[in-house]
Amino acid sequence: MKKKALIVSLRGTKLTKMEKILLSKEKPWGVILFKRNLKSIKQIKNLTQNIRNLTKNKKFPIIIDEEGERVSRLRNVINHNLSASFFGNLFKKNKDFCSKTYKSYIFSLCKILRNLGININTIPVLDILRKNTNKVIGNRSFSNNRKIVKQLGKLTLKYLHTKQIAGIIKHIPGHGAATVDSHKKLPKVQLNLKQLNKIDFYPFKLSNAKLAMTAHVLYTKLDTNNAATHSKKIIKEIIRKKIGFKGILISDDISMKALKYDLITNANKSIEAGCNLVLYCAGKTNDNFKLIKSLPYIDKFTSKKTSEFYNFLM
Repeated sequence: MKKKALIVSLRGTKLTKMEKILLSKEKPWGVILFKRNLKSIKQIKNLTQNIRNLTKNKKFPIIIDEEGERVSRLRNVINHNLSASFFGNLFKKNKDFCSKTYKSYIFSLCKILRNLGININTIPVLDILRKNTNKVIGNRSFSNNRKIVKQLGKLTLKYLHTKQIAGIIKHIPGHGAATVDSHKKLPKVQLNLKQLNKIDFYPFKLSNAKLAMTAHVLYTKLDTNNAATHSKKIIKEIIRKKIGFKGILISDDISMKALKYDLITNANKSIEAGCNLVLYCAGKTNDNFKLIKSLPYIDKFTSKKTSEFYNFLM
């Protein structure tokens, strides 16, 4: 499967001439859509159909961050003003009622996404709230209780998969102990392996997710120099072995300020460290082209997992 190890982003609500060339000739692995790309149901359906026509792939990965409430790219189109913490609180009070309500909620969201031509949603957030968790996570987390986060994470994937939408667990190996926003600067977490393993890693273990997104977090007791996205040690020893994640690993957005290098270096360091795919979200055409020219084709592992993903979407 000849695809480049890059998820690209777009400038606006219509494909530009260069973006059409990017999709038809350069073979990115997938596309991620943002609010700037999404104006109306008709427009979104036209956009996703054009993307699939140009890639000649009716199952081409089209991704969205549609968590609800604060992180809702479809705010112009739908209104589901519910946060993950709403369901976490509900679960604490009544597990059965929460499970049924959440199932109905996710099923209705999946129906909308499928209708729009979107087949991947970047949920669930499996970061565990702590007393000093940065507000960039906040109510995007289900709970400060690791068991509630794990159980609702499992239900999220189960309900998404039932409706043939793939989920992306994030931010592996855990963003909850970070006190600063990784969009703005590099968070540094000084907890040791035992502390992280007991709480932060817990919801990610034994997950059947097909995709996971890394945390741009420096865990100083695990790797003194590199954020998880750029750390061979964390990806190999923690994410792959200790946590046991077996799916496709995607970097968080390489244009975030937590990563200290230029875009090309950020991208290549992510791949060298063990990420299978690089995510670029800023939507600048020149950068899309620079990145796709500099990145390798996906490896055999990612190709195999991508084929399995396409079969899952049947």
